[in-house]
Amino acid sequence: MADLTVIKEIAEKVLEIPTLKGTPDRYLVDRTFRVMRHCGSITQLNEIKRFQVDQMCLNVAALFRDSGFAKYASQEDKAARMVLADLTDDDLRDFSSQIVQENLEGLLNPRQMERVCAIINESGKRQTSLIEAMVLSDARNLDDMGAIGIFNELRRYVVHGRGVSGAIVSWKRKLEYDYWKARLRESFRFDSVRNLAKKRLDFAEQFMQNLDIENKAGDLEDMLLEQNLSPKKDDKVLA
Repeated sequence: MADLTVIKEIAEKVLEIPTLKGTPDRYLVDRTFRVMRHCGSITQLNEIKRFQVDQMCLNVAALFRDSGFAKYASQEDKAARMVLADLTDDDLRDFSSQIVQENLEGLLNPRQMERVCAIINESGKRQTSLIEAMVLSDARNLDDMGAIGIFNELRRYVVHGRGVSGAIVSWKRKLEYDYWKARLRESFRFDSVRNLAKKRLDFAEQFMQNLDIENKAGDLEDMLLEQNLSPKKDDKVLA
């Protein structure tokens, strides 16, 4: 039987990307472990209980789903980072499957190896009938919603040297083109997960509204306006 603890340790090493300072960037590690936790919870929902889910293979697929990206995101290899611009998600899933085969030989039996690679590859396909791939897809899409989704968005802007104003403009543009509504409608297989994503998105919208207000100092302007319109204490006494 495959030892998930050992596999998690291998995945952690694969997913840690060295920064220019030489310290590990653990963004992908945190995201991967979070997605794996999502998968574990989703498989317990009533909508999924009727299926026979291979939990071990699902966990391993979740751990290595982004390993293909990590391979080309090393801060130490500029040529590899440039390759990322031309890679599709299909390419990255293929690379992730290759990394599974390279790193987990002997830890997974042939059936598990084939299943894990199938889950990774099928997780990006809308028409898949593989239940583990559906669960992994929903788990990853859920991670783009709510407070975590906002963190992911803002982190991307910081990495590319853009500020809060740029993030707000991008958010508003996505709302204008119904990007998030389309994600809710098309990206989730299970209604329970979609409903949770909607709740997370509602929070995200409120947060971004507040971020916009604070970025413009709108709350400070409102406070000044209130003070100017309110009668002074001395006026109240005289009245």
